[in-house]
Amino acid sequence: MCGTPQSAVKVSEDLEGGVDKAIAIINEAAANGTNVLGFPEVFIPGYPWTVWANSMIECAGFMDEYYMNSLERESPQMDRIRAAVAKAGMFVVLGYSERCRGSYYIAQTVVPSKFGNIGGLNCWEHSQTLLRYYEYAQDVDIHVASWPLIWDEPEDKNVPHLQYHITGEMNARLSQVMAMEGATFVVLSTQVLTEKNRVKCQLTNFPYATTPGGGFSRIYGPDGKELVKPLGPGEEGLLYADIDLHDKALAKHNLDVVGHYSRPDLLSLRVTTEPSAQVHYLSITNGNDHGLLQNGRVPASLPEFPVKKLIA
Repeated sequence: MCGTPQSAVKVSEDLEGGVDKAIAIINEAAANGTNVLGFPEVFIPGYPWTVWANSMIECAGFMDEYYMNSLERESPQMDRIRAAVAKAGMFVVLGYSERCRGSYYIAQTVVPSKFGNIGGLNCWEHSQTLLRYYEYAQDVDIHVASWPLIWDEPEDKNVPHLQYHITGEMNARLSQVMAMEGATFVVLSTQVLTEKNRVKCQLTNFPYATTPGGGFSRIYGPDGKELVKPLGPGEEGLLYADIDLHDKALAKHNLDVVGHYSRPDLLSLRVTTEPSAQVHYLSITNGNDHGLLQNGRVPASLPEFPVKKLIA
């Protein structure tokens, strides 16, 4: 069984509060027999819509608080979540704002699964054709589509036009296309904005931010079919769907975009698997360059030749 929450955004001064809420959802889903659970984009500490609604100066105080309440990958808070997942005996894709060395990362944490090949993307990563194709090529069975809360076009005609490709309706369709295109189950997970957090997120003058609203969670089958009735855009809850991975094979009888029909004689995708880094450490001996790169850090052990020069 797959599950996806549609839960109120939790932008809080208390990081532990967001962790508590995530664990509560994990426990509820486990009690209902869920094997795979997908969380929304940056569920901890919540999506910072203020960055789109206000100037950088107006957002500064909020984003400082946001940074302090973002989650570090190796931390007591993450250990609590790991322990809850292990106890529940389920597979969880957690969306969170990762805090690391002064930067934010829109992160998803995943581990190998016994419930099939599970992948995930955040937000408009779903619009990146090559990212989708790379995931299909890895034979994904269940895809977690983590999205923020997004609203539909406002009814007030005096409000500036919201481009349709930004709306929740259109982004749900984009996730549905991924289900059909990749012959994969798609667990689409979003958040809901409450009036309390509308004020907290500095969105009181943002005309698109209706409350409660912003949710569009769905679960799709590998042929693109919607498997469960969605919640309303302002409702909180969990969606569940029983799935059969054999349905993926049936869907691929008709459409397999990474099979022989993809014309590999003409087209292919090249992927870089090495981590990127701002600084590359090179050793130069007798005019020969010996590249040494380990995640932007000086390697713990060096070859027998000494490091003569560092080039940034």
